[in-house]
Amino acid sequence: MPLAPSLTTAGMQRHSLTSWWLAECLVFNKLIRRYKYLEKGFEEEIKKLLLFLKGFTESERNKLAMLTGILLANGNISAAVIGSLFNENVVKEGVSAAFAVKLFKSWIYERDINAVAVALRKVGMDNRLMELFPANKRSCEHFSKYFTDAGLKELSDFARNQEAIGSRKELQKELQEMMARGDNFKDIIAYVREEMKKTSISEQLMIGIVWSSVMSCVEWNKKEELVCEQSIKHLKQYSPLLKAFTSQGASEIILLVKIQEYCYDNIHFMKAFQKIVVLLYKADVLSEEAILKWYTEAHVAKGKSVFLEQMKKFVEWLKHAEEESESEEEEEN
Repeated sequence: MPLAPSLTTAGMQRHSLTSWWLAECLVFNKLIRRYKYLEKGFEEEIKKLLLFLKGFTESERNKLAMLTGILLANGNISAAVIGSLFNENVVKEGVSAAFAVKLFKSWIYERDINAVAVALRKVGMDNRLMELFPANKRSCEHFSKYFTDAGLKELSDFARNQEAIGSRKELQKELQEMMARGDNFKDIIAYVREEMKKTSISEQLMIGIVWSSVMSCVEWNKKEELVCEQSIKHLKQYSPLLKAFTSQGASEIILLVKIQEYCYDNIHFMKAFQKIVVLLYKADVLSEEAILKWYTEAHVAKGKSVFLEQMKKFVEWLKHAEEESESEEEEEN
């Protein structure tokens, strides 16, 4: 079928569809929804078409890009078609990136960035967007500038977030491998701190990664009465590593919440929560201020009643100790 006329843009920040375009898209929708067997074949044809973008004029490519965005928004095709834009022939001359700008503008205009993100993740395209550029320009900084300048800051932010998630996964994987090898804590801490600088990961985020790594580097006993003892022994060994990344009160609160969530999500640990917290308090990983704040306001809903009850006596002891300390200071003054 012939490509549609260009979209009207005068006086608008975003493009809007003319009645002609609306009519064409309705035809697409009706045909594909009525004859479901056409759906797969239609998507394959779109994939092939995108491989030969250099054969179209710039004006035709713009129209095709906007139409593809609308088809994606309507669910007529999946985001897997974007894979065709990673072909070297259309990437190296900047055709893919320019096409992607029009496509994503059209798609996001019809839906929003959250819907686009879901569709991309569904077919594994969320981590491949950098491939729209040649290898020498394949960086988050270049991607961000290119699409932000084109008016797609939300897509730039999405790509940055995906890169950050990927970096954290790689970091956690390396951390687990270092633990499995039995590397000394000094080397592990130095490596993690270097990665924190390189990737701008905060201590609050890092303590969650360290906690997950520590708890996943051992095979836990399935019996509740044995896992408690096993966890205490394990965490006592790794307490220096946890201590290295809880220098701030906010990091301690994050760790307490992570422990709470872990004990709730892994039912065999339900009775171990209080013992873990006490251990980490004695190891100077957690302060009394952080524990009291978690108890009064910073806890989450998961297992709340069970864990608060477990902590009740220890919290009372902390409060009493704190009051005694304050009284001694007043007497000295």
